[in-house]
Amino acid sequence: MRIQISRIVDLSVVVGPGTQVYPDDPPCTLRPHSTIEKDGFNLLSVTMGSQTGTHVDAPFHFEQDGKKIDELALELFLGRGVIVDATDLGDRGRITWEHVAPVADQIEPGCIVLLHTGWSRHYGTDRYFENPFLDGEACRRMIALGARTFGIDALNIDETPDKTHPGEGWPVHHLIAGVEGVISENLTNLEAIDFDDPFISLLPMAFEAADGAPVRATATQYTALPS
Repeated sequence: MRIQISRIVDLSVVVGPGTQVYPDDPPCTLRPHSTIEKDGFNLLSVTMGSQTGTHVDAPFHFEQDGKKIDELALELFLGRGVIVDATDLGDRGRITWEHVAPVADQIEPGCIVLLHTGWSRHYGTDRYFENPFLDGEACRRMIALGARTFGIDALNIDETPDKTHPGEGWPVHHLIAGVEGVISENLTNLEAIDFDDPFISLLPMAFEAADGAPVRATATQYTALPS
């Protein structure tokens, strides 16, 4: 089969010193290591956490015996996107099965479920930490339909705990890790996916024995052409 690509949507935040990170995660530092003036070429020194910017979590992130990022099948990071509209939610809103139900018939093995909250509009502000999150029972039902890869345009697919909100113990992270699935967080620009059957790519850097890795997430619109 031949395909014609008509559009690629970037779903990633830019990584740099201003990248917003989870509380107490290492900040991103970029500094010149070599320069054309001094060395004849430019080379950047990069320091950051494994879950900086738009990234994916491996099961090892929450399960000590879970698979690490370099042990996962690449097929988990590529697939047809199913968009769940949860843009009606406010601070710490819960994404329930009612949000999923309109697209439940599209969820199947090999798909990538994208939770569209619109929360990326708050990226870089304190409100970004008040993100909507996925309900555990809704997650269980999507897993039962065959979904193994989930993404969200927010800091965290679970409720982000703080001093006044203890959270629920990371149920969604544990559920997805328990089926050797993956999670992508800090997606952005999901509203630009205004076409059917987007092909989603969440391919991570191949960090050795890591809990996660940054990705350049994209959604591609394509047409199958006669061979």
